[in-house]
Amino acid sequence: MAIFFFLIGLELKREIFVGELSNVKNAMLPVFAAVGGMIIPAGIYAIFNYGTVTQSGAGIPMATDIAFAIGVLSLLGNRVPASLKILLTAIAVIDDLGAILVIAIFYTTGLSLLNLGIVLAIFVALLLLNKLKINFLLLYIIGGIAMWYFMLHSGVHSTLAGILLAFAIPFGKGEKTSLSYRLQDWLHKPVSLIILPLFALANTAMVFGKGWDTGLAESGSIGIFAGLIIGKPLGVFLFSFIAVSIGVCALPSGLKWKHVLGIGFLAGIGFTMSIFITLLAYSDEILITESKISILLASLVSGILGYSWLKYVLKKGRPVLIKND
Repeated sequence: MAIFFFLIGLELKREIFVGELSNVKNAMLPVFAAVGGMIIPAGIYAIFNYGTVTQSGAGIPMATDIAFAIGVLSLLGNRVPASLKILLTAIAVIDDLGAILVIAIFYTTGLSLLNLGIVLAIFVALLLLNKLKINFLLLYIIGGIAMWYFMLHSGVHSTLAGILLAFAIPFGKGEKTSLSYRLQDWLHKPVSLIILPLFALANTAMVFGKGWDTGLAESGSIGIFAGLIIGKPLGVFLFSFIAVSIGVCALPSGLKWKHVLGIGFLAGIGFTMSIFITLLAYSDEILITESKISILLASLVSGILGYSWLKYVLKKGRPVLIKND
């Protein structure tokens, strides 16, 4: 998963420097949407679970599985506006950054300042290599592995080393020949075809024992269902509407509020990231299994709702042309 977060870091870095997030006004809509898509689901979960043994799972419905969300959107083919794909991608990337912050702040115990200091020293050294325009990949890989090792023993989740390494990799002016771009392009297939499926196979395993369905009525499961299926679209839509209404940003050309609602439904596909946070939040195997089942069912419902809604509101078979202002 550190490699997965490394790829997310490379994508986020590119968006910040030359992508949709490079312009402050353009960046504000996906930022508001992503923040709403994290706060509202967590709040809904807390309503059902505050003061219980499952309250630590508030981060579970905050996550969006970027691969599955964009994968479902791609099923709609050329009827999907380019601006819709860009907005969903930006929201998902910011959502992943939010998940990283949640992990760092709320799922970290027993900090080792010495190990964190070593991580910081290595990170600064890699930034210096970047500043000196040294593009020797092996040096960055060695530094990244060292950061991962000391982060692992620091009390902070080791996957954060992937994000730090991504921001240390030379980016240049964003050209396709840059080390950052080439790594991002190369990592997409192994991450999508090997790392994420391997994580899913290793961690989605569930034992459906007698009476397994009774756990779906527990407060933790209800919080996950309500957070992903209701909280995600509500948060994405509401915060986006507020941001546009107060003039902080505007809807991209060719998009309407009904499209934003569809994105909100797709953002409710938690799967990989939600399961990842579940493993950090709980140690009880029963709670973990109940949460996994709830995540899978809620993600399935969110995917079906998002696909069905967007299929209904988008004109069949006609690509949407985006005018450049």
